[in-house]
Amino acid sequence: MGVHSSPPDPGSGVVKDGMGRRRFLGYVLAGSTLTVAAQLGEAVLDPAKAAAVVPSVPGPSEIYDLNDMLTHAALPTANLISIRIDPDGTASLALPRAEVGQGITTSSAMLIAEELDLPLDRVRVTLADARPELLFNQLTGGSNTTISTFTPIRVAAAVARGRLLQAAALELGEAIGTLTAKAGLITSAASGRSIGYGELAVKAAGVATSQVSVVLKEPSEFTVIGTGRGRIDALDAVTGRKTFAMDLRVPDALPTMVCRPPTINGTVRSVENLAEVRAMPGITDAVPVSTGVAVRGRTFGQCIDAVRALKVVWGPGTAEGASDATVRQKLRRAELPLVVPPLPLLTKAVDARFTFHFASNGALETNCAIADVRAGSAEIWASLKSPIVAQEQIALRLGLPPTAVKVHVAQGGGSFGRKLFHDAAAEAAEISRAMGKPVKLMWHRTDDFRQGRTHPMSTSRVRATYTLGEVLTYEQRHTSVATDFGHGLGEIITSQAAQLPVGDLTFSETVFQLTQQSPYHFGATTQLLSETDKGFNTGSMRNIYSPNVRCAQELVVDELAERMGKDAYAFRRRHLKDERARAVLDKVAEVGRWGRAMPAGTAQGIAVHPEYHAFVAVLAEIDCRPQTTGRKVPNAYTGPRVTKVVCAVDTGLAVNPRGLEAQMMGGIMDGIAITLTSGLHLEDGHFLESSWDNYFYTRQWNTPPELEIVVMPPTTGRPGGAGELAVAGAMAAVACAYGRATGTMPTTFPINHGEPLGFEPLPTTPPIPASPTDGLDLAR
Repeated sequence: MGVHSSPPDPGSGVVKDGMGRRRFLGYVLAGSTLTVAAQLGEAVLDPAKAAAVVPSVPGPSEIYDLNDMLTHAALPTANLISIRIDPDGTASLALPRAEVGQGITTSSAMLIAEELDLPLDRVRVTLADARPELLFNQLTGGSNTTISTFTPIRVAAAVARGRLLQAAALELGEAIGTLTAKAGLITSAASGRSIGYGELAVKAAGVATSQVSVVLKEPSEFTVIGTGRGRIDALDAVTGRKTFAMDLRVPDALPTMVCRPPTINGTVRSVENLAEVRAMPGITDAVPVSTGVAVRGRTFGQCIDAVRALKVVWGPGTAEGASDATVRQKLRRAELPLVVPPLPLLTKAVDARFTFHFASNGALETNCAIADVRAGSAEIWASLKSPIVAQEQIALRLGLPPTAVKVHVAQGGGSFGRKLFHDAAAEAAEISRAMGKPVKLMWHRTDDFRQGRTHPMSTSRVRATYTLGEVLTYEQRHTSVATDFGHGLGEIITSQAAQLPVGDLTFSETVFQLTQQSPYHFGATTQLLSETDKGFNTGSMRNIYSPNVRCAQELVVDELAERMGKDAYAFRRRHLKDERARAVLDKVAEVGRWGRAMPAGTAQGIAVHPEYHAFVAVLAEIDCRPQTTGRKVPNAYTGPRVTKVVCAVDTGLAVNPRGLEAQMMGGIMDGIAITLTSGLHLEDGHFLESSWDNYFYTRQWNTPPELEIVVMPPTTGRPGGAGELAVAGAMAAVACAYGRATGTMPTTFPINHGEPLGFEPLPTTPPIPASPTDGLDLAR
């Protein structure tokens, strides 16, 4: 496995005036120790002006995308993000975002270390509790954290540095121009005397809030930003000391689980043996709630036994009788029409329809939360990417003012969009109120897969017309089971809608238009969304619509190239709109040796994906030969294997290239999974999959033994989005490789969806399996 960053290129077009030497305003906040904050406005971000009109009219997201909307929504309260210098010489930031494995605590610490001239290990980054005054500045999603906090955090750190220099000048009795700050010390060039940041923290503090101006470092002065750094929490993570949401301990909060219905969103009609279950060993409480029957016990094992023992009469759910086939029929009926017909004798067309099945939105850390609801107050602990909305809605459910509900944000073990929703926190609050006791709620893995959030099933109808080697039109009609945006993003869209050219669209259509773009000059291009069926628990899973939309387009691009007798890479290169996209495509073609001779049944695929001011290209090689697809692994689906992936990524300015590489690796594994093996089978109102055991995410035997990530030299003066970038590119490249290896364009995803299950589905009653007793046997 190889990972490297390309060296800086003096001619790479790094924007010297991206931040320039413009002055920024910040505050020194009144307090006993030094606390500072940034003041920002629209001018600070200096958004790039829209490009000139190009042959294919730019889509909305090429001019103003979802990430821009999130950034602008966060601007009014950017001055409420503050940094504190403590007497021990450390700098502390309560980051108003959720760390769920993407590494934002590390990249945020790097921004502080850079502008404050402080060693990275002297920076402390925690997660802020829900702060309603932040408005839209505490939602984590859309690969937006680094983009929207890049300048505010740097400005606050620069204000602190300037204030410390002023205090040192007074303390040492020397001109400020003779002082330098480095590694947490301020040293006089004249006398050689030094004084530490900690000694100055109190002296630099303000007795009243005052406004100051600062100048940020030029990119050429960076010594931390742009260098590969290990995660600041890496040691704790590998030694087991890192505390995730499920590790939290709150006094008297005992393990709690819920017996859930056999079909999606079923309801409790009656419980036949409640008293009997309450008398089981270790069980303290058992009460019906809106989502099932909750049990609280001394251990989670006792809770599992109680859940399995409950005899519940269930009412119907919201997807009774639904199956893959019935949902597909609804999607077909809801498709918007294509409007450009091929003209006989004048044009030809590629016509294709793709189906993308439900996918699980469960993270490695199962859904969990702690709640302590008392008369007149409530306290919540959970991994939450939209904690303000959680606070508001939980307060409403409990009949309390939001100020009476304290919400603590814990680090999460993964999210993929799942933790934008506060389902577990709200459920824990309801249970705690019903029992009158604090609870530590944990969903079972089976709950996550069968009752949790899913990436909605969808279809994509594509038609591209062409003649004489040119693509004249490209139409894509994406039809999806409705995506739930009730996690805070909808409020942002509402607040910003009047400023948008798509302001009269629904939430989903607005998100679609602000995220989906074609990177190609394909003449008259339209990409439209329609939705159907709101009976499912869906969410904005990693990349929202992009993996499916991009996969369908790139497969059609391969087909267009083949029909016109063109090389797939050269065809893409010729039609790309942006030089940055062309550069990442060229890089993967070069490093991956595009076009090399390969055995029959194996092939390369290539794809490019633009998103949130960033670009990625992926080259994948796949082995579809019988000796590979026919290999046997117990209780698993094997199938084709991706043997090599090369990924080139340009995020403008990579704050932490090592973290960016890790993001790309994770996205690539997601892309391989949703292309080949990981999907949910819907049957009679419930999903058949019930755990990672039978939801076939990318396993070791399907992981490419050759994996190379190339971080491109900086191309802009600011970061682009990276958290979701690689998923769509990887899915498309793997799908194209599969089509080239088998000679048939795949149209159903995951590709194995129609094959025998490869596992025996667990029953829906009882809703969860018994605690395993054969762990050692399985480990052999």
